[in-house]
Amino acid sequence: MKIDRLLAIVILLLNRRMIQAKELSERFEVSVRTIYRDIDALACAGIPVVTYQGAGGGIGLSEGYRLDRALLNDEELAAIVTALRSLATSDPEADHPSLLLEKIQQIIPASRAEHFRFRTEQFIVDYSDWGGRGELQGVLSLLKQAISGLHPVHFRYKDAEGRISSRSFEPYTLVLKHHQWYVYGRCMAREQFRMFKLIRMREVSIAEDSTFVREPIVLEELPWQQSWNKPDNQIRLVLRFSPDRVHLAEEWFGHENLEEEEDRRVIVTCRFPENDWLYGFILSFGVHVEVLEPPHVRDRIRTMVQQMQHNYDGTT
Repeated sequence: MKIDRLLAIVILLLNRRMIQAKELSERFEVSVRTIYRDIDALACAGIPVVTYQGAGGGIGLSEGYRLDRALLNDEELAAIVTALRSLATSDPEADHPSLLLEKIQQIIPASRAEHFRFRTEQFIVDYSDWGGRGELQGVLSLLKQAISGLHPVHFRYKDAEGRISSRSFEPYTLVLKHHQWYVYGRCMAREQFRMFKLIRMREVSIAEDSTFVREPIVLEELPWQQSWNKPDNQIRLVLRFSPDRVHLAEEWFGHENLEEEEDRRVIVTCRFPENDWLYGFILSFGVHVEVLEPPHVRDRIRTMVQQMQHNYDGTT
């Protein structure tokens, strides 16, 4: 859209003393003539654009021109910059966070630029993986396109038990939770809101010939959390951690929730939904945790460990 391009040009000019029309035309994939028409439109709108002729010439703004930053203080702006950088790490293909970062940075006076940079580097959130996941990025891109255009999607889904089913789905929002991507929306067959893990989705396609009407939901209340936190869906779990893994118990459950025994082992009482994730979570602590309650969870962990031992018996 032209208005988006005009805003982007202003932001770039605010952050650079001068830029050539050819560079702008290549960046926005339009002709140089179109760029000059954009410059004329900005001038008519009151933006003090200056064109410099000659070998070292280009397009710039009048010295001292800046956007008004009265609505936000430095602390608020630093928080926004941190959030934008986090968003950029969660989706490497997204280019809008970098543009917004430029917009914010240009409204900081030069006298406070170094201090502002220091504040924005005190806290970094990196959601990216250690390795590449090209297939996942492709699914993310398709779902973003479907959400933006209000198009249903079709896909095959393999659940935690390995069962495969075909789904038709109205995607509402993408959710990054505990280093995993999910999509939340309405399952068309069951007429219920569900959340699906992206790495379990296969053969994702967009129904570009149809659209859906988005129902009003309160995303601020994180509706996908509601079923997880329902008391009816949770069990009371009592775990005992060995002394050399107390730090892991503190990380997961908090120091205030630990009950220390005489031999320096600690007891943790918590509540979780009982599902495959729970058993995988318990097993991730290896020999350093013991399930004390409830008995059926203790028995199932014992059975799983025995099955694991059987897998390795007689191997070379």
